[in-house]
Order: sequence, then structure tokens, then C-alpha cells
Amino acid sequence: MRKIVLLPGVITAALAALLAGCHPKSAAPAGPAAPAEVEVMRPIQRDVPLQAEWVGSLDGLVNAQVRAQVSGYLLRQAYTEGTRVKKGDLLFEVDPRPFQNAVDLAAAQADKAELAYKRNLELADKKVLAPQELDNATADRDAARAALAQARLNLEFTQIRSPIDGLAGLANAQLGDLVGPGTGVLTTVSTINPIKAYFAISEQSYLKFQQAPAADGKRFPEGMTLELVLSDGSVYPHPGKFYAVDRSIDAATGTIRVAGTFPNPEGLLRPGQYARIRAAVGFMKNALEVPQRAVTELQDGYQIAIVGADNVAHLRPVKVGARVGSNWIITEGLKPEDNVVVEGLQKVKEGAPVTPKRSAAAIR
Repeated sequence: MRKIVLLPGVITAALAALLAGCHPKSAAPAGPAAPAEVEVMRPIQRDVPLQAEWVGSLDGLVNAQVRAQVSGYLLRQAYTEGTRVKKGDLLFEVDPRPFQNAVDLAAAQADKAELAYKRNLELADKKVLAPQELDNATADRDAARAALAQARLNLEFTQIRSPIDGLAGLANAQLGDLVGPGTGVLTTVSTINPIKAYFAISEQSYLKFQQAPAADGKRFPEGMTLELVLSDGSVYPHPGKFYAVDRSIDAATGTIRVAGTFPNPEGLLRPGQYARIRAAVGFMKNALEVPQRAVTELQDGYQIAIVGADNVAHLRPVKVGARVGSNWIITEGLKPEDNVVVEGLQKVKEGAPVTPKRSAAAIR
């Protein structure tokens, strides 16, 4: 059997070759990352009216609660619920028969008292009747006339009519119910064109508005134009106007109640409806605006991203003012010549280079 003899130098070279084959080749070093691409715009500078917004609710200009003025069984409902009615339209009818009987009896008593009065008057003229007797007959006649008038009025009250023009609500009583002055509201008729909007403002805001002219130069709230935002976010097409300010501050809430009115020709607005009321309460000259999406809200404030002339991004704290549409007014921390990042904000880091691109939506 033949023996294979390996020389020491050969063994070392073979091991070196084997170990070299077990290690992967080192990757080439990566180059620097490309700067993030962002969209920028200059802030919009213009004179803008300052708006305030309050949560409010709607109510009828007049809400007439319809009640029975005499007691009796409800005989008829003469109106269709949820429809418009005119002043004097018949809404309900109470069974009139007992009241008609009362009128007939009172009429008979009045006729009898009238005859007695005339007879006593003739006797008094002939000086055969004491003056006291004539006075008693006169009083009886007058009392009988008053009783007849009241009986006729009660009979008229069996016809329950609308006191105003407006929208009649659902009925709170059914046919056959015993109704009367103490049985509650039968229905409510509301004037809804125009319709009232109630909202509360703070005492501090009220004083501030009173001390500074509004955008049209008039004091709050005279001449104030109101805008109504419905619960679905849509803006009501008909502007409103100031109606009245309550007489006192609510001590419990520190607010004062204000009422406005809005035209409601289509009947879209109803009492009890939720709404947000806006109004121009001041005027800011040369205000700087940026889109709301360019502003980041932090735990202790707000910030925006600015791209300098060297294409380096900087995060800058700012103070914000009122919102104007989809924009936000920046009151501190922004200059008219600044390039504000409006898209790609999540890619921006303090001091990092970026590739700015003018926002097409913001070119002006």
C-alpha cells in the first residue's frame, strides 16, 4: 500500500485556501441617501376678517303652546300634524253639546231677567216700586247678560284654533281624551320663517367685541352677519343677522345668551336643531396663512417646517390664530419670505437636506 506524504508548506496553503472560501466577500460601502423631496409654498399674506364660532341651537321665532281652555271630551282633530297652518285655523274640537246647553239655559235666564227689569222699571216710573227693587232687578239683568256672554265664550272655546301662522307639531292628545286647562299642551305651533338661533358667548368675549369695531365698523352685535353650519358640516346658504342679546350674564356659566335669525323659506331648519354659528368679529391686516396640513400640533404647542436657501429643513415653533377655511393664520414664528413645507412633512428632520419643489396648488 502506497503512502501519500504532504509537505508542511502544502498543508498550510491548502488550509488557507479552504478558509478563504468559507467567508463571503465584503459588500461595497453604500453611498449617501438622496435628500427627501418635499413640496413648499410661501405663506399667503392678505387682510382677513376674524371669525368666531359658537355651538348653538335653533328655535321657533314664536312657539305657541295650544291648550284647551274648557274641559270636555276631544271630539275631533281638524289639522294634519307637521303641516303649516294659518292664524284662526281649527286644530281641535271639544264636544260642544254641554256648552250649547249652557248657552240655551243662560239665554233663557237672560230673557227672564230682562222682562223682570222692564216690569220693575214701569212700576218705578209710576212711583209704586221702591228704588231698591229696581236696583235689584237691574243687577239681576246685568248678571244674566254676563252669564250668557260667558256661556257663549265657553262654547266658542270648544273650537281650539291656531293663535299664529306657523308649523303645527304632533298632537299630544287622542280623540276621546278628556282635556281641559290642566291637562297639558295639545300641540305647539311654531313660526319658523324666520327661525331663531341661540348661542352663548363668554363674558370676556362679549367685552372684547364691544370694545373693538367689527369688520364693517359697527359694534358687536349690531350689523353682525351670521353663518350657520349644519350638523353634517354643510354651510346653510342663507346668511342670518343679529336679533337680540339677553339682559344678563349667567352667573353659573359666565356666558351671555345671544339670538340671531335666519331666513328659512324652504323649511329646512327646525326648532331644536343643532348648529354652529359663525360671525366676523374683527379684522386682521397682512395676516400670514398656511394650509392646516402644514402645521403639526405638539403637546405644548405647534410647529412648521421651513426650508432655507441652502435647502436644509428646520423645524420652527409657531403660534396659531384663527382658522380661515382650510388655512390657519400664523401669528408668531413665520415670515412672508419663508418656504413652508406643505407635503412630505413626515420625511423632514431638523437640519436634514431636502429637495424642495414648489407646490402647484400654492402658486400665486
